[in-house]
Amino acid sequence: MIEVSSFFSQLGSYLLVVLVPILVLYIVYLLIVRAFRDMGFSAWEAIIIVFVSYIFGSGIIDGYAGIAFSDLPLFTYHEFWMVGINVGGAVVPLLLSVYLAVKNKLRLLWLFLGVIIVAVVTYLVTSADPEKGIISTFPYWLLPAVIASLLSVLFAWNVKRKAAPLAYVFGTCGVLIGADVFHLFELLETTITSTRNAVIGGASVFDMVFISGILAVLVDSVLILHERRKEE
Repeated sequence: MIEVSSFFSQLGSYLLVVLVPILVLYIVYLLIVRAFRDMGFSAWEAIIIVFVSYIFGSGIIDGYAGIAFSDLPLFTYHEFWMVGINVGGAVVPLLLSVYLAVKNKLRLLWLFLGVIIVAVVTYLVTSADPEKGIISTFPYWLLPAVIASLLSVLFAWNVKRKAAPLAYVFGTCGVLIGADVFHLFELLETTITSTRNAVIGGASVFDMVFISGILAVLVDSVLILHERRKEE
């Protein structure tokens, strides 16, 4: 009886270890798909976007291809700093932002004001660390996404379908400018004696640029859920 109880106890522990990460990944998948659907993409398009962002941003294929697909070099600064931009963490989100702005005919005034405000907020909650890059602590790194959502709801209150694209553009471009651009030369001015990389969006799909865009759309979805249903 004791042996049977011990077996089921071990089995339960094993299933818990295996199933919890799967459940978490599934929930993240549902959230990402929901965010991209709000922006006008299908579930398959969402999967492809995230997959491409991860593959071309994580450096997985760089070693096999012999070419730096993930971190594209931009320029060298003060001999030791190599400045680049990550495909998955910055290039893809920027291209998506441009696509959404053009497709949804977003007003330039909205884009300018939203991106600048989110950029300022982002700058205030981030800092430059020569060892880790541009960093922010919890829960402050959530603020840019929340501000991006609030601004998108305010600007697109009469045209709810434009709120999600606006939230994504504000969250993505605002964080990119406020964190990686505003802090870049502050980081580059630190004294180092060996070669270092300063990569914009360097954490691929786990970068604050990528994550803030998705979070902004999800928060936006919650804020105007009832209004969007009425509009539909």
